[in-house]
Amino acid sequence: MNMRFAKGSMVAAVSALALMAPGINAPAQAQETIRMVVLDGYPSRSMWLQEMSSFFVPRVDELLAETGNYQIQWQESYDGTIVRPRGVLEGIKLGLGDLGVVTTPFKPSALPSQGLAAVTPFITSDARVVARVIDEIADEIPQMRAEFEAENQVYLATGVVLDTYQLFTRDPVTSLEDVEGLRIAASGFNLRYIEGIEGTAGVVGGLPDFYNHVQTNLTEGAILWPEAAITYSMYEVAPYMLNVDFGSVSTKAITINADYWNNLPEEVQEVIQQAAIEYRDRLADVAMDLAAESIATFIENGGTVTDLSHDDRVAWANSMPNIAMEWATELDDEGAPGSEMLRAYIQKLRDAGFEPLRDWAAELPS
Repeated sequence: MNMRFAKGSMVAAVSALALMAPGINAPAQAQETIRMVVLDGYPSRSMWLQEMSSFFVPRVDELLAETGNYQIQWQESYDGTIVRPRGVLEGIKLGLGDLGVVTTPFKPSALPSQGLAAVTPFITSDARVVARVIDEIADEIPQMRAEFEAENQVYLATGVVLDTYQLFTRDPVTSLEDVEGLRIAASGFNLRYIEGIEGTAGVVGGLPDFYNHVQTNLTEGAILWPEAAITYSMYEVAPYMLNVDFGSVSTKAITINADYWNNLPEEVQEVIQQAAIEYRDRLADVAMDLAAESIATFIENGGTVTDLSHDDRVAWANSMPNIAMEWATELDDEGAPGSEMLRAYIQKLRDAGFEPLRDWAAELPS
């Protein structure tokens, strides 16, 4: 049994005295302490890790305290202390950590279905709706959970930490034509967003890299979201934001090592699952709340925001290869329900009142 349970010595001593002393009843159940290592490679100042420390951890403690049967001894390991940002999936798989926040765009081969929101830009910037819809699909179609099971993990919830991706540049950019010929830092499917723009090249990177990319002239800009632009001080090197409004994307997944999970008491499993869903909704709420604040802070720090015209947004969407159809058919070819997931996702967003700027499912084979 791989669990790391420890009975408190004081509880044990009191229990022993109670058994020896006449008329004193022993406690109905001694409290068990469970050690849990929470893993991520990103800096602890990242919004989702601040919320992990200030919301998820105390929420689990609060829920467990309702019965008093169990408590968690937490070890939060961020800032690359155990793994780098790209190594969280493997770290949890190997048991280097128990529960963690996986940045899914780093693992397109192992977690292809996690790209669903990323391959369907220009639909909605409502992080709350995207988070809820992704988890509805995870509950209705087994593929998403199966991918994590293959990595020795249990999928607890998605994490949407951004309201919408935008383009931040070193020099003024006000139109689609101005984007032509730029080198743009991006990660995951974001790199595909610029494929149809003449002369534009994507440079692979992650959030901690983008500042240096622009500062050293490796790129002229980066695709990220306003809160991250403030957290990583992008306004110092890329003070121009083009409001493209690519939309919300689920880039995180809260997962737990399967061996560890299977050895947890049922009560603790239920609490962690409940807290993970609440954490998911909390992240989406915070992302939306921070969006307007972050843009205001960006401007206060000398940044300039320009709205891309509706016609240019339509032209941008139509210039892209149909990455959603490619994503879906590749999964179909592997025996996974890619087209089913894509159609379900777009329909659920339509049902929530969001019409795609481009219908990514329209070209799917019937």
